[in-house]
Amino acid sequence: MLILADNGLTALPPEIWQLHQLNTLDLGHNALTSVPEELGKLTELSGCLYLHDNQLTRLPDSLGNLTRLRYLNVGENSLTTLPETIGGMSSLIEFRAQHNRLTTVPDAIGQLRSLRELWLRGNAIQHLPSSAAELHELRHLDLRENYLARVPESLADLPRLRQIDLRSNRLGQLPDWLAQMPSLEKLDLRWNEVDPSLPLLSELERRGCVVLT
Repeated sequence: MLILADNGLTALPPEIWQLHQLNTLDLGHNALTSVPEELGKLTELSGCLYLHDNQLTRLPDSLGNLTRLRYLNVGENSLTTLPETIGGMSSLIEFRAQHNRLTTVPDAIGQLRSLRELWLRGNAIQHLPSSAAELHELRHLDLRENYLARVPESLADLPRLRQIDLRSNRLGQLPDWLAQMPSLEKLDLRWNEVDPSLPLLSELERRGCVVLT
C-alpha cells in the first residue's frame, strides 16, 4: 500500500511504476494534471486506486490493464471523457467519477459486469448508453445533478438495482417500468418537474420503496 494523498504533488516519480506488488495506491487530494500510461504496469492493484481531487483532464488508456482492481475513484477532477478501455477492469465493484465535466459515458461501461456502485453525480450527462443494461450486479446508481431529460431505458433490465438518485436533473415524465423494478428500495426524484401524484410512484411506495419527490 502506498499513500501519497494531500501532498500538493504536481508530478509523480517514475519509481512508483516499478512497485509491481502494490495492492492499493492513493494519489488523491493533490495537484496532478496527468497520470502516465505507466500506471497500467501496476497489474497487481486489486484493492483501491484513488485519483480524486486533482486537476486531471484525461485518464490513461492503460487503466484497462488493471483487471484486478475493485475500487476506483476519479471524482473531483476536470475529466470530459472516460476511456473505452475501462471495460477491461473486469473486477471493479465500485466506480466513482462524480463532479467532473462528463457529457457521455462510454459504451464500455457495460463490460463492468461485477460493478455494484456507480457514482456519476455532478456532471453534464444527458443519457446512459444501452450497454448499461448489462450491469446486472449494480445496486446503487447516483446520477444526481446531471442533464437527464428522461430515466435511462437501460435501467429497466437491472434486477438488483436498489437505489437510484436522480435529484436535480431535467425529468418531467417517468416510464411505467419503474414500478416493475424488482429490487428498488429508494428512488430520489427531488428537484425535478415530476408529478408526485403519478400512480406508478404510489405503486412503488405500496411495495415498500422510499420515493422522494
